[in-house]
Amino acid sequence: MRESAGGIVVGPDGRIVLVFQHGNSWSFPKGGVEEGETSAQAATREIYEEAGITQLEFVEELGSYERSSIGKDGIGEHIEWGLQKKTLFLCTTKQHALQPHDSEVTEARYVTLDEATEMLTHPKDREFLTSVRGRIDAWMHSR
Repeated sequence: MRESAGGIVVGPDGRIVLVFQHGNSWSFPKGGVEEGETSAQAATREIYEEAGITQLEFVEELGSYERSSIGKDGIGEHIEWGLQKKTLFLCTTKQHALQPHDSEVTEARYVTLDEATEMLTHPKDREFLTSVRGRIDAWMHSR
C-alpha cells in the first residue's frame, strides 16, 4: 500500500492550512513517503512543498486512515490506483505567508475548522477532520 504523510497545520491565528491541488480539490498538505523517510520527515517536506511553511513544530501524531486518490475534475475516486494510507500530524506554525513550491498546488490558504470541514473535497478527509476535531480544539484552548 502506498503511504503518504502530512499535517493539520494550525497557524498563528488558530486557522488551519488547506491546499488546492490539480485545480480540482482541497486537501491537507500531504504527499508520498519516499524511500528512507519517516512519516514525520515526509510530512515536513510535503508541508514545505505544498504550503511553503519552513517554521513547523510538531504537536502530535493524529492518526492514519486509508482512501483512494481524488478522481478526475475532483469527482469520485481513482479506485484503480488502490488505497493509500494517510498519516497526519497536528503541527503549528508562526508563519503567516503561504507560498506553494509544488506545481500541482495552485493555492494554499488558512481557513477555520468549520470552513475546512466544508471545503475538503474528499469525504474521508472530512471524516478524519471531524474525528480529530476535539483533540485539535482541546490543544488550541490549552495554549
